[in-house]
Parts: sequence; C-alpha cells; structure tokens
Amino acid sequence: MSAAQTATEHRHSPPGQHEHEFEAAPGLPEPLPRGERLLWQGAPDWKRLALRTFHVRKVAIYFGVILALRAINVLADGGDVASALIAVAWLLPLVVFALGTLIALAWMTGRTAMYTITDRRVIMRIGIVLTLTFNLPLRRIASAGLRLDADGMGDIPLALAAGERIGWLHLWPHSRPWRWARAEPMLRSVADARHVAEILTQAWSVANGRVEPARAAQVSTARDVSVVPATQAASGAPLAAAH
Repeated sequence: MSAAQTATEHRHSPPGQHEHEFEAAPGLPEPLPRGERLLWQGAPDWKRLALRTFHVRKVAIYFGVILALRAINVLADGGDVASALIAVAWLLPLVVFALGTLIALAWMTGRTAMYTITDRRVIMRIGIVLTLTFNLPLRRIASAGLRLDADGMGDIPLALAAGERIGWLHLWPHSRPWRWARAEPMLRSVADARHVAEILTQAWSVANGRVEPARAAQVSTARDVSVVPATQAASGAPLAAAH
C-alpha cells in the first residue's frame, strides 16, 4: 500500500511522509499508482528564495548600515579615511560569510526541492540534509492561496483540513510565514504561479466532486479558469487570488 493510500484511508493520521534516499522518478519516492495522472511538476527558483525567503537583500542593507556607522564612528573619533577603511575591512569577512551562507542555503533549498501536483494529491519533496516527501491528498486540503509577483512568480500556501497537522520545523522554509501553531505547506517561488494555482484548483474541484472531470479537462485545455475569490475561502474551495 502506498503512502498516499495510507494517508487517504486513515482519516486521523497526518499527511503521508517519507524519508528516503532514492526516487522512482524526480520528486517521487515511488511510481504513481495506476490511474493517477501527473499534472504539474516544478521547483522553487533559488534566486527568488534568496531574496524573499532568506532576505539576502535586507541583510545586505543591514550590514551596509553597520559598516557605514563603523566608518562614521572612526572619523568622529578623529581618525582619517584610511583608518575608517581599515576598520570597515575588519568586518567585511563576517559580512561576506553571512551573505554567502544565506545564498548557499537558498541555492541548496532550490536544488533539492521538487513540487508535484497530480489529480489526487500534492507531493512535496524537500530537505537539504534529510530528504522528506510529504503526500497531501487533495481531499484533505481545505484551501489554497496565491501570492503573485509582478513577474508571474509566486507562492501557493496550502491550508490543511481540520485535524491535519505537519510540524513547522519539518516544512521550513516550505511553509507559510507566521503560521507556527498550525503550519501551512507552501509551494515557494514557483514560475507561472497563476497557472499552477489554476491547475491545483481544477484538480481539487474534481477530487472533491465540485466539477466533472470532462469539464475540468475542457477548461484546462482552454486555460480560461475562473479564479476563486478570497472571500470564498471559508467554503473550502482552493484560492487563486493574488494578495
């Protein structure tokens, strides 16, 4: 029995989780069961992760201010420009190390993560040192959101149904910010995020009996999908509303 089947059949068990070293296919710990279709697969963009998740730009600005204040301090105490530059140079290795560490973490996070959407579940393969795969059946996802950037890249958080929990530390950084007590898995920094949200909305609607499979296929082909407004979140339909 697959982990996805186990997660579906045992109502009160947490969403399926694998720890593994080998994959049957990229992002999948085992082949998809017969009849399950792969709809979309992608990975987070590590450069966007560096900026939005690991806040490299903000950290760089912070260190820039610290270095400027250090130079001003030296000059205010009667030092010359050369002394100020030397004082700043002493701090530069720390700055380079901190920024390099954040950039390396972003690169490794993007390189090791893989998100998959099928007609039955969302699969998240994450982890730098220990690889984990989370199987999130569509029937146990209460709603989904969309944070869209101007270039089309965005984040898609997934709110789990009542009674379902995943530890925040297991998910980070693939989790919605400021949701610690009830962590929400999130597809981070994916390209063409609106289209990915549309695919998820169609698959969720079919899996939960909101739309007939034939109709969903027609809509998918046309790529003319009505986005569910955020005000309908309470109804349980996945969201695809920018905010």
